[in-house]
Amino acid sequence: MRIPYTIPPQTKIGHIHLKVADLKRAMVFYCDILGFELITMYGNEAAFISAGGYHHHIGLNTWYSKNAPPAPVKSAGLFHTAILYPTRRDLAVAYKRLLDADYPLTGVADHGVSEALYLNDPDENGVELYWDRPKEEWPHKPDGSIEMYTQSLDLNDLLREAP
Repeated sequence: MRIPYTIPPQTKIGHIHLKVADLKRAMVFYCDILGFELITMYGNEAAFISAGGYHHHIGLNTWYSKNAPPAPVKSAGLFHTAILYPTRRDLAVAYKRLLDADYPLTGVADHGVSEALYLNDPDENGVELYWDRPKEEWPHKPDGSIEMYTQSLDLNDLLREAP
């Protein structure tokens, strides 16, 4: 009998690498608006950015995509990149920065386990900004499994968390 393999629980998604049409435009979004730090550039075709000095959480490149149109929405590929903030206050600060930049959201949600803001980057790549509620607050179904849902998120209440 073969024992099924389970990935180690400490495993994390380390980084994402995105094809972009305009590197400077992408960096304005990811660095100037969202606040990621530039770690290094590969000439004028790629940038590696992170939170907290990690070698990179996001790679941005124009190697195959310079001046290209966005990928079609109704095609296989990345649905969104999810950026996990440590606290609700941090998510509120991100939301305030988006408001101050007049950057549009495509949706918002309370998922029970998390609260999320949805938007598209300048290349129409989906982006989710979210924070997880403490695990002990996650809702559960009668059978003990986690109950995730999609309900409205009160943006005014979230904004009250921002300094």
